[in-house]
Amino acid sequence: MHSEPADPQVGARMRTAHHRARTTLGARPHPGGREAWGWHGRTLGRTVTTPDGPAWLRLAAAPLDQADSTFFNGSRDAEDTIPHTVPRPRLHTIHDWNEPPWRYRAELYDHIDEPPVAASPILTTNSNLPASWWTSLRTALGTIATIPTNRHTTDQQYLNWAMPKFLSPAVDTRAPSWNTAHGDLHWANLCAPRLTMLDWEGWGLAPTGYDAATLHSHSLLTPDVASRIRCEFADVLSTPAGRFAELAVITELLESTVHGDNLPLAEPLRQRAAHLLA
Repeated sequence: MHSEPADPQVGARMRTAHHRARTTLGARPHPGGREAWGWHGRTLGRTVTTPDGPAWLRLAAAPLDQADSTFFNGSRDAEDTIPHTVPRPRLHTIHDWNEPPWRYRAELYDHIDEPPVAASPILTTNSNLPASWWTSLRTALGTIATIPTNRHTTDQQYLNWAMPKFLSPAVDTRAPSWNTAHGDLHWANLCAPRLTMLDWEGWGLAPTGYDAATLHSHSLLTPDVASRIRCEFADVLSTPAGRFAELAVITELLESTVHGDNLPLAEPLRQRAAHLLA
């Protein structure tokens, strides 16, 4: 989850659109339900009550002239493609409409009782996750990695541009291998104590080890958890492909700091990149 958008007009517009989606889908706000905001107010979710019981209603917005539909269609594509053995909320209903210059998509999901491990993507306190949780996560990521897709979480063209800019002009930007990733595996998208994986809008092909590297990078402020991730995913993170994946993720997060995001991670990311490059 992210903070409520700084621009009050964005917040008001998204709340109005969420109300419209609830009315259309026959849902009403669940008493005590919290708001869950996406990056810069691009999405808004909250628990609702439907005739069938509690559910989660997520609203996404994108400019009408946006050419790249990868993220807008990610959740729908995941429902159609990702095996049901991967623990996630099931998507039941989609409702689309346009209000120029915006297009909206409302998605009605299963209600999940387990809370996210953290309220924000970056972990700042140690988590006491059971061994079974880590086992479930390894199994889920192993399943996801084998799924054929034409979707991309990131691509070689981006890496060719960004890695020299944010790491070193001499860095090798060629990914050793690629497989399918969740694409946004941080602590606000993982529930516990029973594993549930949220927010599938960005899944697709990425450098091998990308998900483990993403979780590790979002754990750099909690060294014990970062160490646990390196142990749990040593089979990939300790390989040349895994080290490349870490550098790719670090590149993306360092770029985000330029825009004011993930600022607490900036120096730890630079230190980790220096260690990997050395």
